[in-house]
Amino acid sequence: MHNLTRRTMVSSAVIAFASLALAGRAATAHQAPVTSSAAFDASGNPNPEKIARYQARFGRAKPLVAVVGLNEGTIISDFVIPYGVMARSGVADVVSVSVKPGPVKMQPLTFELQSTIDAFDKRYPEGADYLFVPAVENFSDPDLLKWVKSQGDKGGTVISICFGALVVASTGLFDGHRATSHYGNEEMRAVRFPKVKWEKNIRYVADGKRVSSAGVSASMPTSIALVEAIAGPEKAAEVARDVGIDSWSSRHDSDMFQAEAAEAGMPPADQQPQVTLGIPVKAGDDEIALALTAETYSRTGITMAFAVAASKAPLRLAHGLVLLPDRVAGGPDPVDRTLAPLDASQATRALGMSLADISKTYGRQAARNVALFMEYPGPIE
Repeated sequence: MHNLTRRTMVSSAVIAFASLALAGRAATAHQAPVTSSAAFDASGNPNPEKIARYQARFGRAKPLVAVVGLNEGTIISDFVIPYGVMARSGVADVVSVSVKPGPVKMQPLTFELQSTIDAFDKRYPEGADYLFVPAVENFSDPDLLKWVKSQGDKGGTVISICFGALVVASTGLFDGHRATSHYGNEEMRAVRFPKVKWEKNIRYVADGKRVSSAGVSASMPTSIALVEAIAGPEKAAEVARDVGIDSWSSRHDSDMFQAEAAEAGMPPADQQPQVTLGIPVKAGDDEIALALTAETYSRTGITMAFAVAASKAPLRLAHGLVLLPDRVAGGPDPVDRTLAPLDASQATRALGMSLADISKTYGRQAARNVALFMEYPGPIE
């Protein structure tokens, strides 16, 4: 098996998540210097990717941030990380929005959101200042496209996460603008959306009021970059330390992950999980830690994660998202394996901790495949 040397050589000083791969490195991450998106690249040139400074609109005391989810299927980390970062930062009013009434399935867990697009429009007819668009099951959903387009037309900044770029591109909002997305859709997006100036080997792109990010792990530095745009670098550094990253630079090498993923022989997308995995959850748990844990294990193709609670009653998490538990602890539908309770100290540690456990329990190749898909640059033990 090809080793991980080339990937683990990526410097944790310039790539988000790299210092967070292992649970035992929490103290190091707290002590690491924080580098803003205005840092210099390896050639000594200023990093050009900087979200435009927030300009207050409509007399709002804080900017209004919406994060939208498609009820039939939304990628959990793409949605929850931007929501969690922005909500815990306190620099904006943050609203979770579903396309239709009812629960939102966030592969693999289920949530109730705070508003629907119709209710949001009635309450905020001027639109959001910022809209996060995550990857969804159907990037051509007409109701979602119509609403995203309307938010951009009202002057809001539209921010796509990972495959969410396909949603925004489908609205035409990216036409004539620079943008990026996950390496997995590189050829398709160029053919399907030729009017977009697609870029690769960059963690996020900021082109006026159009912002886009690369693969899954890019959602964290992109969100911190928005905190910086709203409240400045000192506040961004504070939030970065709080969630456990040492950088939110846009520097990234998607080609590295793409090449190694092709070489590794990724498991088929329709592979059926063999293990049911319980994640113990309770009110007040950290959204980001939960999302990263659930997605990381479910990405193996071996396990399917379920939220296990004391009852089926909805649970309000640390920053306002409401989780609908899948199973009841000690109930008639037990899981094959139950994880330890979530550790909310440094939310992003959950990714490295999960990868380390996957490597130990299901094999290094399984952990490596997840890391490659999530474009995670940290080492795996």
